[in-house]
Amino acid sequence: MGLPEIPDIKPEIKLEREEVINLLLASIALEEIGLSHILNAEGEKLQKGIEKADCIEDLLEINRSVERTLRSVIKKEMLLQFKLEDVLDIPPKCK
Repeated sequence: MGLPEIPDIKPEIKLEREEVINLLLASIALEEIGLSHILNAEGEKLQKGIEKADCIEDLLEINRSVERTLRSVIKKEMLLQFKLEDVLDIPPKCK
């Protein structure tokens, strides 16, 4: 079996400064939407866990699980904040 042949593709994408900034802001917004879905799911997990828990250990385990997820979401939020600050610091276009 030989190696696959990859065609010589040279895509040229030409974007203006404003388009790049808009794409970066849109990517941040989409990531924020994804995080909001994760937070919503964790809230639903807590509600179901409270309804179905048989003992305090079950509740504590659910709490630990949600806490780990929230820690990850917070870390991602911090990275998105840095990304947003970097986008806002893009210097204006020279005349």
